[in-house]
This record gives sequence, structure tokens and C-alpha cells, in this order.
Amino acid sequence: MITRRAAFALALAAAAAPAAAHHDHRIEVVEPWARAALAGRTGAAYMTLVNPTDTTDRLIAAASDAAETVELHAHLHEGGVMRMRPVTAIEIPPGEPVVLAPGGLHIMLIGLRRDLKRGETIRLTLRFERAGTVEVELPVLAAGARRPEAHGRHTH
Repeated sequence: MITRRAAFALALAAAAAPAAAHHDHRIEVVEPWARAALAGRTGAAYMTLVNPTDTTDRLIAAASDAAETVELHAHLHEGGVMRMRPVTAIEIPPGEPVVLAPGGLHIMLIGLRRDLKRGETIRLTLRFERAGTVEVELPVLAAGARRPEAHGRHTH
């Protein structure tokens, strides 16, 4: 499992790369995963997003053929109660890993078209304001998983 500290170190290492690397507008997706869920219900996807450039980017949309609707979400405190709310974008600042995890920022998979079974993978397309689209394979973990089982799995 990659820790926040390791993800931050990865981002700092990328920031130390030659200046030309700062202009290729890519986002690294580290340890993507989803929770098992039943068809017709709602699932969730999680990951760490690392921006190795010198310019802030934003995750502005996501899509998957596994769900009717895919939304970016956050947990917010409202009147002493935690509630999930859709957000229009998730900011990805340079050098600061953004963790999408249970109880925080996450991607909702609404109206699942099929069961998401532990051990399978699903595809997710992430759309960034500057980096464009990134295709991600997410392993499906147990329904109650709190963190990824993979170690250092990432994609660009």
C-alpha cells in the first residue's frame, strides 16, 4: 500500500525532474480500487491522484460502462451530520497527492449495470481539465474495504 508520505515523495521526485517534464500535463493515478456492490445499487471508486507538473489541474468528470451515472463526491459536515454531496471538480495541486478514500472525496458509481464482484476489475475513464482523459483499471475489493490491497499499483 502506498502511504500519503510515499505518494508525496513520488510527487516531489517528479517535481525535481527536468523542466520539460512539467509541461506534459499528466496525472498519475496511484492504487485505484472500487468496492464490491450489487447490480442496480451504488458503488464507489477510490485512488490517489498525483500531479507531477507545476500547474494545478482539476478532475472534472468520470465515466464507466459499469454504471448508469458516475459522479465526483465529497463528504461534508452539515448540521453535525456527515452527508455525501456531488462536487463539480476535484482540484489536483502540484506536489500534493489528493487521496480519494472512504469518508472523503470519492467517485460514485450510481445505478450499477452489473454486480461488482471482489477479484474483478472495472474500467474508469477520468477526465481532467488540463491532462485530458486517463483510462484506469480498478480492482474490486470487498464491500467493506477501507483501503487498497494492491501495493504501489499505478497508471499514467
